Amino acid sequence: MEPEPTVFVVDDDADVLEAVGFLLHSVGLKAETYASAKEFLEAYDQTKPGCLVLDVRMPGMSGLELQERLHALESTLPIIFLSAHGDVPIAVHAIKAGAVDFLEKPFRDQELIDKVQHAIEANVRLRKELAERNRIAARIDTLTQREREVMELVVQGKTNKAIASELGLSQRTVEIHRARVMRKMQADSVSELVQMVMRFGA
Repeated sequence: MEPEPTVFVVDDDADVLEAVGFLLHSVGLKAETYASAKEFLEAYDQTKPGCLVLDVRMPGMSGLELQERLHALESTLPIIFLSAHGDVPIAVHAIKAGAVDFLEKPFRDQELIDKVQHAIEANVRLRKELAERNRIAARIDTLTQREREVMELVVQGKTNKAIASELGLSQRTVEIHRARVMRKMQADSVSELVQMVMRFGA
């Protein structure tokens, strides 16, 4: 079971940290606050779902540098940047680099809450999709090379007879491989198998 989503707040301004942490807790959201990007990275746990509320400008490692580090770690955490008035162009650059949104300080409480909730929902959906993709990948790994070949042709909509002709096999052999593919992939129908392969991107 997935842990409860957490909002990670990273800002070198202690007043902002306290205010945002209090606001998030007041609407029932779990929050963790960090005074620097380095402090957050040291505690970062890829298994935790949620989102990151991140200040653009900080001494030491900036918000943009932390974004790059997380990208290198293949993090799925959506990032909402907090920017001072003059940092809007930087925040726009951050969105082009993959951040989901930014808020200009001072921001309205409800605006932050709305953006955080949308980001968490998106992260939960993404993590479910990735988990499903990993399950499908694990099933594909159990197939032999010949079973993979048969599966690819089944997914293309080819009949057993056409598959047998293309692979130089008897129809009976194709039927046996096809049955094994369906069992190993845990697919009840060809349409379900097609959906799995499309989801995997194979």
